[in-house]
Amino acid sequence: MEKNNSDLSRRRLLFGGAAVGAGALLTACTSNEAAPTPAQTKDSGNAEGNAAPGQKVVIGFSAPAADHGWIAAITNNAKAQAQAYSDVEFKSVEAGADAAAQRAALSTLLGQKPNVIVLLPHDGKELNSFGLEAMAAGIPVVNLDRAFPDARAYRTLIKGDNYGMGVAAADYIITQMKVKGVTAPIIGEIAGMDELELTQERSKGFTDTLTAAGFKVANRRAARFTVDSGQQEAAQLLQALPKMDALWNHDDDQGVGVLAAINQAGRSEFIMVGGAGSKQAIETIQADNTVLKATVTYSPSMASSAISLARLIGQNKGMSDLVELQVPKDIVLASETITKGNASSYIKLGF
Repeated sequence: MEKNNSDLSRRRLLFGGAAVGAGALLTACTSNEAAPTPAQTKDSGNAEGNAAPGQKVVIGFSAPAADHGWIAAITNNAKAQAQAYSDVEFKSVEAGADAAAQRAALSTLLGQKPNVIVLLPHDGKELNSFGLEAMAAGIPVVNLDRAFPDARAYRTLIKGDNYGMGVAAADYIITQMKVKGVTAPIIGEIAGMDELELTQERSKGFTDTLTAAGFKVANRRAARFTVDSGQQEAAQLLQALPKMDALWNHDDDQGVGVLAAINQAGRSEFIMVGGAGSKQAIETIQADNTVLKATVTYSPSMASSAISLARLIGQNKGMSDLVELQVPKDIVLASETITKGNASSYIKLGF
C-alpha cells in the first residue's frame, strides 16, 4: 500500500459510531498496539502433521512501520503466528521511512542468514533487486502484499486481490442500484495513492465491472490513505457531485475522513462501500446508521499465513491439503463483501 514518510504516515483512525461528530472522529486514537484477534492467527496447539514441531526455522521479517491500523495488524499477526510455533525463531528488522532504508536493513538481515525471509516491501518494484539477491543466496523469500515484478525475486507471493476488491465493490453497488430501480446512477470513487499498482488494480476492477453493467464513475478522487486526505478529497467530491447514488472508498481507515466530510456536508442520499474490513467499519455496518453499508475485504491475516508458509518452505514441506509436495508459487486471497447480513460472522476477522 510506499513513498516518502509523510505519504506513508497514515495516521489512519478507526471508525467511530454514527453519532460521533467529525471533530471527534479525527481525534480518535489508533489501534496500532492492538493484539491480533485469535481468528487472524492459527493455533498450533495439539498439532499433528505439518503443524507438529519439526526442524527449527529462522524467519526474517520486515514491513513498513506500524503507524496505522492495517500495517499494525500485519506486523502483530506475523509476530503472533511465529510465537505459535515452537520451532520458529522470528527476527524482525525495521523497514525505515522508505524503500532505501528498508533495503539497508534487509542487507543486515541477509547477513544473518535466516532460513526464510517474509517481506512486505515499501515498494515492490524498488525492492525487487533485494528479492533477487536473497533468492540467489539460497534464502527463499515470501513476498507479502506488494508484489515484486520479477517472479524470480520470490519463492512464494501471498497477497489480497486488489482487482477483486474493485469487482466486489462494483458488484454490490450494481445490485443495490437494480434493487432501487436506478438505471443511471451517479457513482463516486475515492481511491488511495494513485502511484501504487494496488490502487490502479482496485480502480480497474471497479471500472471494468461497472462498465460491463452499463454504469460509470462520475467523479474520482485519489487520497493518500490518511484521514486528512480522505476528508479533503471527499469534501471536494461531494461539492462536485451535489447528488450521488453510490460511493466506493478504497480504504476503511482512510474512510474515517470520508465519513467526517459526509457528516459535515449533511449528505445521506447515497450508499457507501468501504475497503479492507476494519473492525470498527464492520461495527458501523452492523449499526446501520450511516451511509456505510458494506466493505470489501483485504485482510491483514495474510501476514499470519505468510509466516506459516515460510515455516513450511523452511522445512521443505508442502501444504497438507494439497497433493503437491511444495508450497504454491502464488496465493491470492479472495475479496469478500461484508454487509449487515453477514457482519456478525466477519467481526472476529476485523483488525
